[in-house]
Amino acid sequence: MEGSKQSWDLSFGLDGKVAVLTGAASGIGAAIAKTFAAKGARVGVVDLNGAEAGRKAAELGACCAGFGCDVSDPGSVEVTVQEIIAMFDRVDILVNNAGVALLERAEDLTVGAWDRTFAVNLRGAFLMSQAVGTHMLRAGSGKIINIASQAATVALMGHAAYCASKAGLLGLTRVLAYEWAGRGVTVNAISPTVVMTDLGRKVWEGPKGDALRALIPTGRFAEPEEIAATALFLASEASNMINGADILVDGGYTIQ
Repeated sequence: MEGSKQSWDLSFGLDGKVAVLTGAASGIGAAIAKTFAAKGARVGVVDLNGAEAGRKAAELGACCAGFGCDVSDPGSVEVTVQEIIAMFDRVDILVNNAGVALLERAEDLTVGAWDRTFAVNLRGAFLMSQAVGTHMLRAGSGKIINIASQAATVALMGHAAYCASKAGLLGLTRVLAYEWAGRGVTVNAISPTVVMTDLGRKVWEGPKGDALRALIPTGRFAEPEEIAATALFLASEASNMINGADILVDGGYTIQ
């Protein structure tokens, strides 16, 4: 209301919130899950590897639980979301982090690799958003965060399927944000540069990594905790006026 005063919680606390994260048994997803749990959220760790999801959830504490799910499979998503709702009663935050990067020159890229990339990176985010979003819309509140990539904004050699799928994810983010914000559900994206997970260190070590790092104005790649910090802000009430945004965490790579 015009002229009304509101008390803002700038501690970015998630006490009492239920957060569900896909691809959360390792890497960026695991870092976000750890951060959310530390801020008081009950966390549903979702991963294709159900055993690893369970182990990661156990590390986070008794308030967390692991779920095995193939986000590209509608049946698997439906069953998993039903299990999550049965356990936690609701979902306040969804982070669509599950993704694959099947890299090849465009002329050599197989249709199978293209389809698998889109199935996980884009279809998976849609299926999870639709299934969880239905419950959020009924509750009249919720936050969805999609982990995109700098590859959604700029071209990267050998990334035809990956770039296209992440660009599609930004399109999905904007449409959901447009359709759902009026009913209490905001949707945003985070687009990281290379992130120094165990996999990121392995893939980008040596001359290839040095060459890409030299193009980043800050002179380095991102750490998983920096992506987690951005996700925490978007998950918190401090970000309630942010909707349909893509927050680039790329050290300025895409401004050139």
